[in-house]
Amino acid sequence: MTEALLASNILLWFLVIILSLIVFALARQVGVLHERVAPAGALMPTSGPKVGEMTESVTYPDLEGVQVTVGGASDDGRATLVLWISPTCPVCKGLVPTARSMASDEKLNLVFASDGDKLEQHQAYVRDLGISQYSYIVSQAFGMKYSVSKLPFAVLIGPDGTLRSKGLVNTREHLESLAESMETGISTLQDYIQIVDKQAAVQAKEQTL
Repeated sequence: MTEALLASNILLWFLVIILSLIVFALARQVGVLHERVAPAGALMPTSGPKVGEMTESVTYPDLEGVQVTVGGASDDGRATLVLWISPTCPVCKGLVPTARSMASDEKLNLVFASDGDKLEQHQAYVRDLGISQYSYIVSQAFGMKYSVSKLPFAVLIGPDGTLRSKGLVNTREHLESLAESMETGISTLQDYIQIVDKQAAVQAKEQTL
């Protein structure tokens, strides 16, 4: 009886060690894959204003009837983040807190935009999101100006009025990549990764010479 118990304990510990080694190997592989998979930035459409171009100053009324000017050089020296959202977009609601935090951290002017005829629905949406202190423009023409076809969509306009970055932003990482693009001067995160890869290839080639 004692010998059988001892044998079962030995077998059990052997299985535990094997499983531990398997878990360790899997965790290491996940880490390798994480390093190899490049982060995805905002998906930039090819239509509409190009990154690096000067934006046109346009004025639209917000939900309160206040005239809001977007584009062109800013009067306060701050960049402007415009986020297109909609009451019917489930992803948009989750990005609003990120946009607010990003605007606060980066000292950005934050403007929300949408389209549609039912202003009451947008007013209720603004109250639900708690963004009444921000400008909320309801204008189809505004969205068409920047070729907004899918939501949520964002553009980042520099203090000098140039379009610094734009794109479809489905995640927090997508939205934050717009600010990264402005800081690095590279239009998209994908372009940045390509530059880093090229630099690494050049360094590797120089080391082999």
